[in-house]
Amino acid sequence: MGLVGYGFMGRTHSNAFLQAPRFFDLAYRPVLKAVCARNAERAQRFADNWGYQHIEEDWRALVERKDVDLIDIASPNDTHAAIAVAAAKRGKIVLCEKPLGRAVQESKAMTEAVESARVANMVWYNYRRVPALALLKQMLDTGRFGRVFHYRS
Repeated sequence: MGLVGYGFMGRTHSNAFLQAPRFFDLAYRPVLKAVCARNAERAQRFADNWGYQHIEEDWRALVERKDVDLIDIASPNDTHAAIAVAAAKRGKIVLCEKPLGRAVQESKAMTEAVESARVANMVWYNYRRVPALALLKQMLDTGRFGRVFHYRS
C-alpha cells in the first residue's frame, strides 16, 4: 500500500490498515510499503511511527512504484483527482478520502478512470449509510420539512 498524505486522515487510514487483521479474518495482510509527502523529514518520522518501509516526496513516484498495488489518497482535496486518475491508469487500486473531487467534473474524471482501468476503488468514510442521515434523507424525501432553501452541515 502507498499512502499520499500524513495528516490526521493519513494516521487514521494507517491505523485502519494495521487494525483490520485484528478485526477480520483476512486472506491478505496489509503491507505499508511507502508514504508520500513533500517534507522528507516529516514523512520519515511518520513512516517510522506507523511502519511504512519507504518514503517518497512526489506522489508520481509513489504511483510508479511496482511494489505498490494500492494508492490511498489522504492528501488535500485539490490533489485527489490527479492522483486518482494517474493511479488508475497504472492499474492501482484507488482509495480516496472524501470528498472524491472538488466538483462534478473532477469526480466524473476519477470515476471514468477507475472504471476504464477496471481497478477496485472506494471513497473513505462516506456518511451516506449512517442511520441518522438515512432518516434525514427519508424525512426530506417525504416533505417533512417543507421546501428546503438552505442547509448547513
